[in-house]
Amino acid sequence: LSCSRAKDVTMPAKLPVNFFSTRSPVIDLFRGQLDYAEHLRQDSEIVLYFFYAPWCGQSIAAREEIEHVASRLSDQVLFVAINCWWNQGKCRKQKHFFYFPVIHLYHRSFGPIEYKGPMSAVYIEKFVRRVMTPLLYISSRSKLLDFLSNYEPGVLGYFEFNASPQPPGYLTFFTSALHSLKKDYLGTVRFGVITSKQVAEEISLEHSGSVYLHRHVNTSLIYPKDIMNFTAENICKWALENQEVLIRWLRPHGGKSLLLNNELKKGPALLIFIPYNPLAEIHPLLDEITKVALEYHNCNKSQAAEPDLQHLGDSDSPAFDSSVSDAHTKLPETLSITKYPCCNTVVLPQWHSISRTHNVCELCINQTLGVKPNKVHVPHCNFLEIEAALDSFYLQEHTFFQVISNTIECSNFLSFYSPFSYYTACCRTVNRHFLSFISSEKAIFQTPKVAFSSHGKKDNAQHSIPHIEDRNWFIPDLHISGTNITGLSCRTNKTLNLYLLDSNLFWIYAERLGASRSNYLKEFAAIVDLKEEVHYVLDQNHSLAGSALENFIKNFSVVYSPLKRHLVDSPAVHFQEQRVITEVTTHTFHDTVVLSDKNVLLLYYAQWCGFCSSLNHIFIQLARLLPPDNFTVARIDVTQNDLPWEFMTDRLPTILFFPHQRKEQSVKFPEDFAVNLPNLLKFVLHHSSLSSSEPCTKECLQKEAALQQGHISHLEREIQQLRSEIRALHQAHDQLEAQLSEARREEHRLQQQKHTLEKQHKTLQLHSEQLQATYDQKNRELLEMAEKLQELADASENLLKENTLLRILLASREGKLQSKDEMKESLQPEQPLSEDSDVAASTAIATLDEKRIDSTDTIETEHSSGNRTE
Repeated sequence: LSCSRAKDVTMPAKLPVNFFSTRSPVIDLFRGQLDYAEHLRQDSEIVLYFFYAPWCGQSIAAREEIEHVASRLSDQVLFVAINCWWNQGKCRKQKHFFYFPVIHLYHRSFGPIEYKGPMSAVYIEKFVRRVMTPLLYISSRSKLLDFLSNYEPGVLGYFEFNASPQPPGYLTFFTSALHSLKKDYLGTVRFGVITSKQVAEEISLEHSGSVYLHRHVNTSLIYPKDIMNFTAENICKWALENQEVLIRWLRPHGGKSLLLNNELKKGPALLIFIPYNPLAEIHPLLDEITKVALEYHNCNKSQAAEPDLQHLGDSDSPAFDSSVSDAHTKLPETLSITKYPCCNTVVLPQWHSISRTHNVCELCINQTLGVKPNKVHVPHCNFLEIEAALDSFYLQEHTFFQVISNTIECSNFLSFYSPFSYYTACCRTVNRHFLSFISSEKAIFQTPKVAFSSHGKKDNAQHSIPHIEDRNWFIPDLHISGTNITGLSCRTNKTLNLYLLDSNLFWIYAERLGASRSNYLKEFAAIVDLKEEVHYVLDQNHSLAGSALENFIKNFSVVYSPLKRHLVDSPAVHFQEQRVITEVTTHTFHDTVVLSDKNVLLLYYAQWCGFCSSLNHIFIQLARLLPPDNFTVARIDVTQNDLPWEFMTDRLPTILFFPHQRKEQSVKFPEDFAVNLPNLLKFVLHHSSLSSSEPCTKECLQKEAALQQGHISHLEREIQQLRSEIRALHQAHDQLEAQLSEARREEHRLQQQKHTLEKQHKTLQLHSEQLQATYDQKNRELLEMAEKLQELADASENLLKENTLLRILLASREGKLQSKDEMKESLQPEQPLSEDSDVAASTAIATLDEKRIDSTDTIETEHSSGNRTE
């Protein structure tokens, strides 16, 4: 009997079924008919391809969103869903996607334009509408102002449609708008077209075909046709490279990405979470945030940075002039020089070692004190003048050193070098927890308590020179805009990058940064400084208004920021009273550990740390042994709570002991000791005795000396061990050097062998070529000889045939001769005739014999010549 191995049985894949409902406006090509999809696209202007995999969870989740968009736009856009996973479909064979779902859009023959945004119906519909109408039609001055007042960068093209239905360059400009959507799926750059010459003249466009890039803060640009070719790719590239991004949207796709990391590495970032609907016509909160961003980046203090440009009107109007003049008249004459003061911030040292306060002074050059100038321009700060001002200030330092005041106090003093120059110093005491430092403009600037003095002479005044973060209060041009952070990004070394996130999609990031889960408005703002490893949270008890953001930015930008670092805390934990181990969080750390009047033993652990969990029963036993009135046994989860840097650790588990009344001298449990109950108890009792206020006795000193001697012997053993390790390392180093030298010699020998083999290879290759040439020559000669032999064989065969015929002829002739002999005998008179016939036959036979002999000689001659050739 013979047994054979059973064959593998493979179950074929099931046939695909409809992914979308048959009643859906989406055409579902569930068999992957990509060729039919291309056929459908030829008859439609706007087409959306939805490539999916039936098993993909994200494809299933996006199916409902696509159906919702299709129900709204199916009369204008053709929606086609293609199964790109079935192995028999053309889509699987021709497309190679790394993820699903994938959305491609086509505008007639242009495409594909891949959509990479959130798989949400409102975002998809917004992007589809941008593809449908990539250009906005600007027909009037009001629409132009609305277009320019938007915070997103705008590109305008001017084309006259009077001469022809499609003026030169219009299709190129139209295609450039589609290119921008293809390269920037967020659609941050908007494109518009102007057809009216009067409207185009508002932005200095005179010639048809001109392209204008609007920028709020920096100078707007016109496309340089004389330098760059007027192509769609060049226009798109020029717009994206020169766009002005003041505030950027962040939309993480949910997978592994370095998006946030790359942005946060650029510097401190202000992350603003707001609920955003892309299809809404108005966004009041976004407009308010945009206004703050524009003012923050408006370093040249231009009126072009106003976000509500359409409401300003012409700057030459009488109302505008009167507002400016009124603002000038409101300022006191003695403070006219503070429009653009040349100042320097000075932080005086602490007047006491335990004090947490500083006196911060703003030192300004004041050479026109008491004189009202006709017109004030921006002065250029001279380094020598600033240096002279600092010299004079430090001579008067004692005046500002020990003063503690919550109000701004200003003093005028003469220059040390020139009797005609005055300097003004405005000082204030600041501490870390003084959060109202600049939170209320009215409390500081409307009713300030200012004391001006000039060498002891006080002068009453109603206004003071502000610090750098509040200086805009006294600038007339900026007082019109109602904000005092204008140009702050250029006047501080702590410039913020502003980012927006949709809280409807990314609220989980806000919660991780410290947002309250009960915040039903889903409005949140936080500053993250990756370099300093800190982040600050805006007070969530107030709405996310423009004034709150301004104060938040100003508090961060000042030299001595009053903002309090936010530490991530674990959710509130409720314990029963009989629990012996205290669970510590970020908010309870100072009260439980630092400010406690007990000795505290703290365990740092993490939920993923298995060894940490094995110590729980030891700490429970220890807590039951120690008196609860004097000792506290606690633990803290370092993955759920942030701690100040001085209490952080990089190893788990870590055990720290905080003695009573000497919490700053915390002691770490030795890592070379086993973590068990006796060792922990000795460790706690030993270090708690050191914190006692009783004087140390002779026995205590002896124990201390024995302990020190033990430490010394332990260190000596460690040193000996290190020396032995160093010797072992030296030996290993010598062995390694020997091995390396041997390896180098072996490498040199192998190189020589390699060169020898290469030479032999070249010789053999040359010999092989020669043999090949000889072989080819002999092969050609053999072919020629074979042809000749074939010819001789054919000739011999023909001669044999002729010889056979002659023999037959001779036989027949002999028969005839015999018959003739018989007749001769019978007929004697006929003898002469018979003799003539015999002579003729003999002649023919002789001729045939000669031919046979000649052919035989010819064959033998050729055969001998062939042998000689061989």
